[in-house]
Amino acid sequence: MVPRKSEQTTRQCLVTRDILTKDEMIRFVLAPDDSVVPDLKMRLPGRGVWVTARMELVQQAAQKGLFARGFKQKVTLPDRLAELVAEQLELGCLSALSMARKAGQIVTGFAKVETAIAQGSAIGLIHASDAAEDGQKKLAQVVRRHLGSDGELPLVRRFSAEALSTALGQGNVVHGALLAGSAGKAVRNQVARLDAYLQPDIRDSDSGQDDRHAADAS
Repeated sequence: MVPRKSEQTTRQCLVTRDILTKDEMIRFVLAPDDSVVPDLKMRLPGRGVWVTARMELVQQAAQKGLFARGFKQKVTLPDRLAELVAEQLELGCLSALSMARKAGQIVTGFAKVETAIAQGSAIGLIHASDAAEDGQKKLAQVVRRHLGSDGELPLVRRFSAEALSTALGQGNVVHGALLAGSAGKAVRNQVARLDAYLQPDIRDSDSGQDDRHAADAS
């Protein structure tokens, strides 16, 4: 019997017990030495447990021993598991940027970015985290001029000029634009996932959680 779509794409969070789509969660599996390993691409073999993709919820799962409960056995937790997930998400963003460059779905340099905005081909803007405010403001004005006073484009501002230059194989990347296409959209999705992970979870996930059973592994 073929599973229903909802059964294929949703899982229960180990901490909050919420039922969410896989894209909103982080999957964890056990390595052969019983250490907990994040499986961001959801491809590793074996049973998995799922945690809502928020850094503080991964920290709670580690601190409260929920991984052992979820896997129904003793496990070894790596130091700084939540930070390790963040680092892997950042690497995923930089890898996506590199793939978008190879696909021709990123342009860099103020003039090329301005042209992409004017032509309507830009689906996102990239600013180095250490970029001068002046350049960012000028491009914001370009966006408003072509998209209207309320117009805006998704922004990528998490990475330094050095990190962007390394990922894109170019020197001194300060400003860039993501262009329409699957690779450009992949960058936006990866960055949105990282941004969401680093945001604090506003719910009180402590209430009653310790008295509940761990989420089913899958």
